[in-house]
Amino acid sequence: MNTKKALISVSDKTGIVPFARRLAELGVDIISTGGTAALLKEAGIAVTGISEVTGFPEILDGRVKTLHPVIHGGLLAVRDNPEHQQQLADHSIAPIDFVIVNLYPFKQTVANPDVTFADAIENIDIGGPTMLRAAAKNHAYVTVVVDAADYDAVLAELESEGSTTLETRRRLAAKVFRHTAAYDALIAAYLSEQAGEQLPEHYTMTYEKVQDLRYGENPHQRAAFYRQPLAAAGTVATAEQLHGKELSYNNINDADAALAIVREFSEPAVVAVKHTNPCGVGIGSTIAEACRKAYEADPVSIFGGIVAANRVIDEDTALLLKEIFLEIVLAPDFTEEALAVLREKKNLRLLRLGHLNRQQAGPFAPLRVSPVSGGLLVQEYDQRQLQEADLTVVTKRQPSPEELAQLAFAWKVVKHVKSNAIVLARDNMTIGVGAGQMNRVGAARIAIEQAGEKAAGAVLASDAFFPMPDTVEEAARAGVRAIIQPGGSIRDQDSIDACDRHGIAMIFTGIRHFKH
Repeated sequence: MNTKKALISVSDKTGIVPFARRLAELGVDIISTGGTAALLKEAGIAVTGISEVTGFPEILDGRVKTLHPVIHGGLLAVRDNPEHQQQLADHSIAPIDFVIVNLYPFKQTVANPDVTFADAIENIDIGGPTMLRAAAKNHAYVTVVVDAADYDAVLAELESEGSTTLETRRRLAAKVFRHTAAYDALIAAYLSEQAGEQLPEHYTMTYEKVQDLRYGENPHQRAAFYRQPLAAAGTVATAEQLHGKELSYNNINDADAALAIVREFSEPAVVAVKHTNPCGVGIGSTIAEACRKAYEADPVSIFGGIVAANRVIDEDTALLLKEIFLEIVLAPDFTEEALAVLREKKNLRLLRLGHLNRQQAGPFAPLRVSPVSGGLLVQEYDQRQLQEADLTVVTKRQPSPEELAQLAFAWKVVKHVKSNAIVLARDNMTIGVGAGQMNRVGAARIAIEQAGEKAAGAVLASDAFFPMPDTVEEAARAGVRAIIQPGGSIRDQDSIDACDRHGIAMIFTGIRHFKH
């Protein structure tokens, strides 16, 4: 009976010495390469070098070492095929029964902001994925391990059964193909970015599981949370949970929506979100002032909501938040005094973001992906910032400096409200939000009703143009003094005329912010 052979070549050497030692104790001959072979020999484990097996030296600075028929014949031969077995014998090729391989650290290499293109290319593994794929294809006979977390399970079966089961080999083979697909997807993303191809003919993406979730949007839906391999700091995916219950699907979705809005502001800002829509947004000279305004914007809807801040949460702010039933508070950080206050609420989830970027960030160009039946919609994130050059006053009355400031504030918020969207604002806070309506005037009526008497003297922002002047008429009846909207309707003049009749200032931006 032939002695079983294992080929071991790992970049991540976690746990490899005790694993290889136990394989050797079970009578498995070890074949290895380069640094792995040196490590195993140093640990006193008998190792056959790859060049001794192939009869050919490693060449091209190690780029070619395992790419050889002696290796791949040993991996791919069908053990119960007489012709395959005869060919192995004819060419003096021994079957390889175990492949333990992990790959060059491409992800860690390109995560370095100072990485050179040459370094990235050198860390694209060729031989490793080839061996893994060959072994995984032939998993009926070959046990392939790409993850150190599987070492113990493989050893347990070998010790109890004398071999691994087909079920285990199939599970490990599937894991290999997921691993190599993710590895190639990351390389493809990097090279596509380097080539300036943002929307190529094949869109490949890979994510790493962070955790299984109890359920999805509803209890009958299974769900999990995945993270982009090189997700930037200051995202929900990289946030550190300091306190509270495990995050749910809806928690994560709402937290991401709150974070997107609070990123819009350079001044201290607090955003409260329910069902991915802002219910209260406030800015102030301090984060506590901003928090107070976000609460006062809609003290009813904030109940059970998500709150995001773009400054460190201090004790004064924590004392305000403590009085509200909230699901999550996320911020760049929390003072020790603030943590002491908020941790009194057993179930309140506290997420520390670290550095907070003003826009979506990461090593690759950020894209927003929306599944549809049978496919995907892929687009850039809507990160367009309003510039002074975008503004055109189209009415007889010019907005005052204070109105301009409030219009700019409302415009930042309406961008993140589900369409059709209307936002009313004054005194650096939202006072009315109309979201996700089938017609724009309906959204306006909801926002105006919520604002009540505060609408008099407020400003109004719309995410898209007015198809007719009815929204202006509703705003005028409520006492709105200034409006900001994209313009672009064939009936723009009707809305301009209505504003002039009521003494309302109106600005066109030329920028639409649909959010479906």
